[in-house]
Amino acid sequence: MFSITRNKCPKCHEGDFFKYGFTYVPGKVSELHEHCPKCDFKYMIEPSFFYGAMYVGYAITVAMCVITFLLTVILVDISLLESFAVIFVVLVFMMPLNLRLSRILWINMFVSYDKKALKEATNKTS
Repeated sequence: MFSITRNKCPKCHEGDFFKYGFTYVPGKVSELHEHCPKCDFKYMIEPSFFYGAMYVGYAITVAMCVITFLLTVILVDISLLESFAVIFVVLVFMMPLNLRLSRILWINMFVSYDKKALKEATNKTS
């Protein structure tokens, strides 16, 4: 959970997962380091590894749509068409967060925290 909330390496919880902080710049939103800057763990475990993150992103999108729909219809009491307009705006606004969250969740499903990873990396460099 730590690496997901802090966007850190799932193996050592020290190195940054993404090259850039949260941004809306399209070219920088999903750009990853090739390897963890701290423990040298290779993020692209296999070719096209992050294609599976699309399924996670789809689930996040559906959840956002349902929550937004319920909030707008029940709490604000607006029409169905206006509700869909609000859903569209929310999805566009949350797109970078969705993309980043889906990738970090996906890699955390396959890689677990290893206390020794950072120690081994520092021993190799010294």
